[in-house]
Amino acid sequence: MHKILLAEDDNDMRRFLVKALENAGFQVSHHDNGMSAYQRLREEPFEMLLTDIVMPEMDGIELARRASELDPDIKIMFITGFAAVALNSDSEAPKNAKVLSKPVHLRELVSEVNKMLAA
Repeated sequence: MHKILLAEDDNDMRRFLVKALENAGFQVSHHDNGMSAYQRLREEPFEMLLTDIVMPEMDGIELARRASELDPDIKIMFITGFAAVALNSDSEAPKNAKVLSKPVHLRELVSEVNKMLAA
C-alpha cells in the first residue's frame, strides 16, 4: 500500500482528500500545517507528499524543499488555488513537482497520484 503524507490547512478540503485517497487504496497521514507534516516526514518515509502551498507555520514550497532533502526520491504534488506560485521558475519548489489547481476533481486527483507513483 502506497503511503502519502498530506498537508492541507483547510479542514473540509483535507477531509475530502483523505477520504478520496483512502477509498482509492492509499494509506494517508494528514496534517493541518507544514511544520507538523515535516515532523512526521522526519519520523517515517512516505512515497508521496501531497501539499497545499499557502499554509501557516511552513508553506508547501518550503515543506516540499525539505522533504526532497530528506528523501530525494519522494514524489511531490501541490494542490493549490495559487498554481502560478508553484510554477514560478524562481520558486524553490522541486522542479519535478506536479501542480493540481483547486477545485480538484477526485478522479483527476487519484489518476495523477497513480501516474506519479508509477513513474
